[in-house]
Amino acid sequence: MTTSGITPITAPPLWEPASSAPETCQLGAFWRHIETRYNKNFNGYQDLHRWSVTEAASLWSELWDYTGVVAEHKGASILQGGERFDSASWFPEARLNFAENLLRFNDNQTALVGVLEDGTRRTVTYAQLRHDVAAFASALRGLGVTSGDVVAGFMPNVVETVIAMLATTSIGASWTSCSPDFGLNGVLDRFGQVNPKVLISADRYCYNGKIIDCMERTAALVASISSIKHWVLATPFDGSVTDADKAPAAPGDDSSRAQHLTFSQLLNQHRGAELIFESLPFNHPLYVMYSSGTTGQPKCIVHGAGGTLLQHLKEHRLHTDLRREDVLFYFTTCGWMMWNWLVSGLASGATLVLYDGSPFAQDGEVLLDLLEQEEISVFGVGAKYIDALEKAGKTPCEHRNLSALRAVLSTGSPLSRHSFEWVYSAFKKDLMLSSISGGTDILSCFVLGNPLLPVYAGEIQCLGLGMNVAFWDPSGRPLIEEKGELVCTTPFPSAPIGFWNDPAAKRYRRAYFDRFENVWAHGDFGEITQRGTVIIHGRSDAVLNPGGVRIGTAEIYRQVESVGEILDSVVVGQKWGDDERVVLFVVLREGYVLNDELMAKIRQVIRANTTPRHVPAVIKAVVDIPRTISGKISEIAVKNVIHGLTVDNTDALANPEALKYFEGFEA
Repeated sequence: MTTSGITPITAPPLWEPASSAPETCQLGAFWRHIETRYNKNFNGYQDLHRWSVTEAASLWSELWDYTGVVAEHKGASILQGGERFDSASWFPEARLNFAENLLRFNDNQTALVGVLEDGTRRTVTYAQLRHDVAAFASALRGLGVTSGDVVAGFMPNVVETVIAMLATTSIGASWTSCSPDFGLNGVLDRFGQVNPKVLISADRYCYNGKIIDCMERTAALVASISSIKHWVLATPFDGSVTDADKAPAAPGDDSSRAQHLTFSQLLNQHRGAELIFESLPFNHPLYVMYSSGTTGQPKCIVHGAGGTLLQHLKEHRLHTDLRREDVLFYFTTCGWMMWNWLVSGLASGATLVLYDGSPFAQDGEVLLDLLEQEEISVFGVGAKYIDALEKAGKTPCEHRNLSALRAVLSTGSPLSRHSFEWVYSAFKKDLMLSSISGGTDILSCFVLGNPLLPVYAGEIQCLGLGMNVAFWDPSGRPLIEEKGELVCTTPFPSAPIGFWNDPAAKRYRRAYFDRFENVWAHGDFGEITQRGTVIIHGRSDAVLNPGGVRIGTAEIYRQVESVGEILDSVVVGQKWGDDERVVLFVVLREGYVLNDELMAKIRQVIRANTTPRHVPAVIKAVVDIPRTISGKISEIAVKNVIHGLTVDNTDALANPEALKYFEGFEA
């Protein structure tokens, strides 16, 4: 086993793994196992990856065994119809239960640490979690929930949400969730399509010091979605609700037809129930996830239990080296796929830290306090959070004990070279910084970290095992060190099993396979470097095209983020005559104005580090920038507004009022 074969370049790596005994990490041990079992000698990770996609059935079968998937049986067949995405069937004979795999441990190690913005802290052991899941699953069965039903959570990121999801999936019902910061229409656009039988909601949540009531919106949901037969109220801000507490008051409308219950009442009534796991097919519907919905009604993406489990085990155990002794954190809401990814860490026996609230509470210190106090070893945040920390002048390593921290994960948007370098100066030198990229569509990653490879500024370490990723030009020509469309050319287990209410799979095929026949086109724009690392330049539907030259928006954001006067930015292409020009909108830090001097500085930074084509023709200051609920910049919404087009489904935006700052733009 060797880890050489990486093309040397001028810039040194920011971090390199310890050279001794690569088998001490799980990826190294798995690598050695494959070499021994298949009589191989891989000359570097790229060789291992090449084997993993050319021998995909062997790869996923070995992963099943290596990660100890709990199942009634695996079956002899691993992949049928693997020559095409629309005919691929993974583990067609297997029978398993997703929740059983996440609840495989039954001891007194802490499974969940739930922390609210107000400082409320709860812990739940693995043994306690199993008891609570058993009770809530029994309660759901008593409410008539069976395999094939949908249970919806309109919930913050709290312990009750995890219990409800595990109870739902233990029965064989499907789980779907939205965070309570969604507007009513945004939730209706999602839950209204999937006909949930039970709705679980919180009475309120806290964000940035404000208490936001959820009762009115929840009552409107129940009144509007006729499939909801039971409304279960959770009150995480008050602790457990006693039996004496009133069930949620029903207003005088159609919400009164649904039975009103409280979460704690159901738990208390079913304490001591047996924990039963329904044995189900590999592709049994597990989650219904949703696209952002900013360009139309959200797609309802259905993910299977087995593919989700295997992918998350691979990404946690091999690409992150997650172990029982780890404490895993990701800043996320229940409306973002990273919540699902985080919760799967239970299958590796780690302790999960759940946080609900603003990441910048307590003068921006709240997550850094958690990092130290909970001794988090794997710390996951969005790229924008890292940039904001730096601009707020935070230095996490000062006056903090970060000895437990060994990995920082970043996603949501591309992490700039500058942010890579800042993490190593502000956190610690000896950690694996993994920028990861995939999406809700696959509920996992195409490209991510690797404990056996060095970290280079601005580059994602590797392609994920089993993911046959390439970047193609519009004609389907593979590109190396050239920018193109991210594609996956062969099937993988975590591809969706379909869209909700799409029996002929027309919308599913249109979403991913219209560009290239039988090839998954993901919608990202990026490149593979000569050494096998990856750079994501943005979404392909937001690519700029001045003078016919395709430019990823992240190429400009990376430069703008280094300008200290700028807090935030969005860049779009504006039709201009027979061409397109680049327009940059910026949010300035307090005390600065966008004068000629600052505009010249911005243009100089962009020109010096990219090309003249990247330099914006127009720079304009705005007060705020629209983002989706999961925190991603909505470039398409801005582009539509400046062209006088309608923005559909503004409820999918966290701050739709920001759109007004772009109206009437004619500069």
